[in-house]
Amino acid sequence: MTTQVALDTSALMMPVELDVRLFDELDRLLDGYEPTAPQAVVEELRRLSEKGGTEGTAANVGHDLATERCLLVDTTASYADDALVELAEEAVVDYVVTNDLALRDRVLEAGRPVIALRGRNKLAITRP
Repeated sequence: MTTQVALDTSALMMPVELDVRLFDELDRLLDGYEPTAPQAVVEELRRLSEKGGTEGTAANVGHDLATERCLLVDTTASYADDALVELAEEAVVDYVVTNDLALRDRVLEAGRPVIALRGRNKLAITRP
C-alpha cells in the first residue's frame, strides 16, 4: 500500500513563501508516497489566492500544486485543519505536512506523524 501524505495549506504555500522544494524534500524523507489534499485545503487556497500580493501568489501556486500533483479527497469537515485531523484520526493518511503548530499538535494527538520545516528549507518528521 502506498504511503499517503496529506498536505495542508501552509505546506502547499512553502515553495513560494519559504523557498522550500516541497516534493524534493518529501522524496528525500519518504520512499514512495502519494501526496493527498482534502478539498477543504484546495478551497482555502482558492480563497487566499484572491487576495493578491505575496500571500495570494503563494496560495495560487499551492492551489496549482494541489490540483495537479495531489490526490484530492473529500472529508466531512469543511474547515481545512479539521479535515486534516479527520484524515489522521481515521488513518486515511500516514503523515500530515504542516507548519501550523496548533494543527501539528492535533495530528500528533491523533497518533500520526507530522512533517514540518526544520531549519531554513529542510523538512523533518516528528512522531507522536
